[in-house]
Amino acid sequence: MSTSSHPSTGQTPRTGPAIDASRATRLAGAVCDIAEDLVAKTGDLFTQSSSGASPLEQLREAVAIQQLAEQAVAGLVVQQRSLGEPLGELEPLLDLSADRLRKKYPPYVVDQQLGSRIRPTLAVLCSSQSAKSAATKTSSVRHPHQRLACALTFMWKRSGITQRALAEHMNTDRSYVSRMLSGERRATLQHVKLIAEKCGGDTDLVVLLWEIAAGVQSTSTDPAHTLRTYLRALRYAAGSPDDEQILVSTQHTITATELQRAFNGPGVPKREVVRQLATALQSLPETVLPLWNRAQSSLQAGTSSYPAAAFG
Repeated sequence: MSTSSHPSTGQTPRTGPAIDASRATRLAGAVCDIAEDLVAKTGDLFTQSSSGASPLEQLREAVAIQQLAEQAVAGLVVQQRSLGEPLGELEPLLDLSADRLRKKYPPYVVDQQLGSRIRPTLAVLCSSQSAKSAATKTSSVRHPHQRLACALTFMWKRSGITQRALAEHMNTDRSYVSRMLSGERRATLQHVKLIAEKCGGDTDLVVLLWEIAAGVQSTSTDPAHTLRTYLRALRYAAGSPDDEQILVSTQHTITATELQRAFNGPGVPKREVVRQLATALQSLPETVLPLWNRAQSSLQAGTSSYPAAAFG
């Protein structure tokens, strides 16, 4: 009788970590975003230190840099595992054993942390007023608040009603409505809903634009649907261009099929498709990509049937 408690299958037991190409690709994109944030925050720290900012202000930037670096380390450790590379190669760099690295950076925990990561607000400290004005003009039209204002303006113009009638419906004065539609004054959630109600617009689109602009965390249980809704909202804010106009704006770096999938599903579009679409629709990619990260993490968690121990 065999002394083994398990029958032989004739297969060589796996000795290395499992390969998860999808996770490795996703983490590579997340680390790229973190690297961009690190460059920007390091620049902020340099600007503050050279301009004589207080130690407390400089320390805030230093702590933010430290946190970003730890996020990058976590992503890279799990990426190493996902590529099937041994964690032993990282031991000298991090001064931690491979077993300790597995316990400290569980793949699903890191997925969740990076997927829900909110990119830091970058300080705007310029040595000259002209430099500050130039930087502001470059990005203001793509800012989430301005995207909301554009959507509300487009909604109002399509309705054919007057600003006076809209102001009466909102129980406010016309000058306030004018400043809100131009983006000069930020709209409240109540006003956004009242405008959509009076103008016969899609409330879901403008409410999501308001939530993103206000930094409100979505409570949706379907992150992929939220991502698609936000992309459709950006399309609306850009004046509802047709498919061909969008493809031309992306210089045909994405296909018509990828475009339809991004807006209507199924599943989650590729990260680069989302980045290209955000740019083409006059938005900031860093505003949309956290939504993509959450959608991709949710998809990964929902489709994988492997236990965490199977990934290394």
